[in-house]
Amino acid sequence: MAPPQRCPLCRQTFFCGRGHVYSRKHQRQLKAALERLLPQVEAARKAVRAAQVERYVPEHDRCCWCLCCSCEVQKHLSHGNLTVLHGGLLEHLASPEHKKATNKFWWENKAEVQMKEKFLISPQDYARFKKSMVKSLDSYEEKEDEVIKEMAAQIREVEQSRQEVVRSVLEPQAEPDPEESSSALGSWKGRNSQVASSSQQPSYLDQPPVPDLDWMEAGQPLTFIGHQDTPGVGNIHSGATPPWMIPDEEHSPGNQQIGPSYEEFLKEKEKQKLKKLPPDRVGANFDHSSSTSAGWLPSFGRVWNNGRRWQSRHQFKTEAAVRNKQKEKS
Repeated sequence: MAPPQRCPLCRQTFFCGRGHVYSRKHQRQLKAALERLLPQVEAARKAVRAAQVERYVPEHDRCCWCLCCSCEVQKHLSHGNLTVLHGGLLEHLASPEHKKATNKFWWENKAEVQMKEKFLISPQDYARFKKSMVKSLDSYEEKEDEVIKEMAAQIREVEQSRQEVVRSVLEPQAEPDPEESSSALGSWKGRNSQVASSSQQPSYLDQPPVPDLDWMEAGQPLTFIGHQDTPGVGNIHSGATPPWMIPDEEHSPGNQQIGPSYEEFLKEKEKQKLKKLPPDRVGANFDHSSSTSAGWLPSFGRVWNNGRRWQSRHQFKTEAAVRNKQKEKS
C-alpha cells in the first residue's frame, strides 16, 4: 500500500500513489486554479511594452497568489509616491526561482505543456519592460513638472492681484488742481444761491398736512377712554401667569381625579388576561361574585369521598332507585 499523500489542489489525502494526479477530479481542480491566475498574468504581460506609472494609493499594495511557488506576490511595484502597475508580478514571473518552481509544479501535477509558457516571462521581455518603465517614469516626471509650473503661475497671478489691491488701498489720494478747486467752489456757491432764492418762495411741500375731519362731522364723534388695566392684576408683559395656565376652581386637582383609579386598572388588567384564554373553556361564563351555599358540590359523583369510582356508581344507582320508588308511592 502506497503511503498517504496530501493534494493541495483537491485539499484531501489520497492513498493511490501517483495515480491521483491523473484522476478527473484533480485535472478539473488544476484547470480551474490555472484559469484564476491566467487573467492576472495576461494583464501583466500587456504592460511589458507600455508600462504605466501612477501616483501611489493604498490599493496598490494588493497581492496575488502564485500557484506554482505557493506564495503571495506583490502585484505592483511601489517606490515613494510612485507605483509601476504589474511591476512586482512581472519581476516575480521573470525570476529563476519561479521558473524552477513552475517546472516542478507542471511535472508533479501533469498539467498541459502548452500552457506552461503563458506563466513565464523571458529575460528579453523583462528587459523590454525595464526600458518602457524608464520612459514612463520620465514622461510622468515631465507631466508633473508641467503641472507644478502651472500651479506656480496661478499662485503668482493670485499673489500679484492681491498686492495690487493692497497697493491701491494704501496709496495716498492725488492732490486736487487749484484751478479745478476754484471752479468747483464757484459752482457750489451758485447752487447755494439758487436754493436760498427758492426757499424764500412759499412751498406747499413744507407745510404740514391738514387732517381730514369730515368723518367726525358725519356721525357721533368717538371718545378715547384710556387703557383699561385692572389694578393688582398683571399681564403676560409684566411677568404674570397667563390666563390659560391658571387652574379653574371647578376643575381643581383636589375635586376631580384624572384617569382611572388603581382598582379599575387592576380590573381592566384582569379582563385583558381573560381575553387571551379560549372562550369555550370550562367555567368561562361562571360568575365568581355570586353567593353559593355549602351544598353546591354535585352529589352524584362521590368523587370527593373515599373509595373507588365503581362504588360511587353503584351508590348513585341505588339512591336513584330508592328515589324513584318514593315518587311512585307518593
